[in-house]
Amino acid sequence: MSTDQTQEPKVPGKHKARAREQSIERILDAAEQLFAEFGYHGVTLKDVAARIGVSSTLIHYHFNGKESLFEAVWARRAPVSAQNRLDAMRRYAEEVGDKVTVEGALHAWIDTDLNVQIHDTEQWLAFGQISAQANSAAGWGAEKMGKYFNPVVLALIDLLKKAMPDCDEATIFWGYHFVSGAMTHNMARTGRLDDLSHGLCSSNDFESSASTWRPSWPRASRRSANARRRRPRNDQDPGRPV
Repeated sequence: MSTDQTQEPKVPGKHKARAREQSIERILDAAEQLFAEFGYHGVTLKDVAARIGVSSTLIHYHFNGKESLFEAVWARRAPVSAQNRLDAMRRYAEEVGDKVTVEGALHAWIDTDLNVQIHDTEQWLAFGQISAQANSAAGWGAEKMGKYFNPVVLALIDLLKKAMPDCDEATIFWGYHFVSGAMTHNMARTGRLDDLSHGLCSSNDFESSASTWRPSWPRASRRSANARRRRPRNDQDPGRPV
């Protein structure tokens, strides 16, 4: 059989579909960068079109408005991040059985996201910044974080309950709240740390930030839990009015 006979025939429909996919990817790449730079409210469809040198008509052809485009940006990255972290926590739980630790739970929860920020920066930097904006924004931010990441958070909470069985549930949620804020602030890469430290530290240096703050998370969580256990109940606290 000749080489020509064994080659797959060219199908125009496939080329058209591929061209459409490439067009959408270019739009999503541009939108992701712009949303990371200027936030959801600071970007228009015309801005996205101008970034890649096309007519805004093309954007409207593929997306039904800015919210549709913004949702597509989230749908491209967030499920990957969420599933990677859920898988990591599941593997960790299977490996350690009933010997869950705060350190292990927190590493399983966030290490995959930290690692892509370090080793696959081009693909994940902008979305990390968008996530950081969302984690501190009411309304649209809370909606996106809840939609894509609540199952990840609740899986972490379950692990932390096993690691600290004597800790009350409210303290564990507060601990997550503060750790999550620190993590997404780090992903924002604002450059403020660079200015404050006069260049000694860089908000883009994820390897240094990871090696510095990873050991501090468990210590802070345990101190918070211990303090909560020692604190008198409200009706027994002499410092509180009754």
